[in-house]
Amino acid sequence: MSSPYANLPDSAFWRRSVSSQPNFLVDPVRSSTFMIGKTDAVATAGSCFAQHLSRAIENKGFNYLVTESDQKLNAHEREERNFGVFSARFGNLYTVRQLRQLIERAYGIAEYKIDPWIRGDGRFADPFRPNIEPQGFMTVGDLEVDRETHLKAVRRMFSTLNILVFTMGLTEGWEHLKSGATLPLAPGVTAGEWDPTEYKFKNYTTNETLDDLNRFFEILRSINPSAKMLITVSPVPLIATYSTNSVVSATTYSKSVLRVVAEEFSNSHKGVDYFPSFEIITNLAAGNRYFENDLRSVKKEGVAHVMRCFFKHYVDGNTSSENVTDQNNVILRKLSEKQNDNSFRVVCDEESIENNIL
Repeated sequence: MSSPYANLPDSAFWRRSVSSQPNFLVDPVRSSTFMIGKTDAVATAGSCFAQHLSRAIENKGFNYLVTESDQKLNAHEREERNFGVFSARFGNLYTVRQLRQLIERAYGIAEYKIDPWIRGDGRFADPFRPNIEPQGFMTVGDLEVDRETHLKAVRRMFSTLNILVFTMGLTEGWEHLKSGATLPLAPGVTAGEWDPTEYKFKNYTTNETLDDLNRFFEILRSINPSAKMLITVSPVPLIATYSTNSVVSATTYSKSVLRVVAEEFSNSHKGVDYFPSFEIITNLAAGNRYFENDLRSVKKEGVAHVMRCFFKHYVDGNTSSENVTDQNNVILRKLSEKQNDNSFRVVCDEESIENNIL
């Protein structure tokens, strides 16, 4: 008897592709619709996990696009001031609303006017990227000059990139009531003052998140018609939640919304793929082996697995299984070398919440 399942690939079956495979061979990528060439300008944005991809792309010798840098600074100073963490110095873009807001602000589509925040030391912080300057800004004028330089770099990034890798991290954010601006951190965490008459907590729904992503892509394609996107969902759980759910349930909600949005968005646009880094780290075959003891930070072995699948499907093309172990060892060695020197740092604004509580 014929069956619609008869000619499906192994990846469609749990036993063939998951339970009968060694964990490091589990590969949930079904197909890729485009490849990344050596000369393609690849930009990254999103949550903390996106930084692993940017480092891997750069280490591979590919064209990692950085449009905001200050060559007058030495390497240590550039790192301390968050140059090169992402393609421009926008810090973590945890929600899709932040990404939409960024392109709207950069091109003057919307202003989202909000006064600078004052830090505990009397210096100023940019509410849109409150941790971007570790020492803060001396004056409001300094902040505004830096912001204008930053948005110019953002325009250059969006107009020249070939591929944007965007890692979605959260659905929770904070909004400024008067302007509608969405912010990566609540006022009072690292700068500013919490005032419920001026700010509100926002947990974006599936429809809101999908609408934001569609609107962002519409603007991007009007600026850069050939731009492609690779969408991922961060496997890193929430560090804290302001919702009425426990942090466990809040994490499930956030990741579920983002995963649904990623599927619907990638299925409805040409030149957009979903890459399953979330599934690689959190699938049942992996168990908790890819998480550190805090059950949140991803181990280098997990990052290596993600990168191996990424390069296989989007950079190097299909690789035979005989070479997978050798590739894994090379990636692990490079990650270990990076993590054992002082230059390896993953910037995560969200950690400010916990740091200011304990």
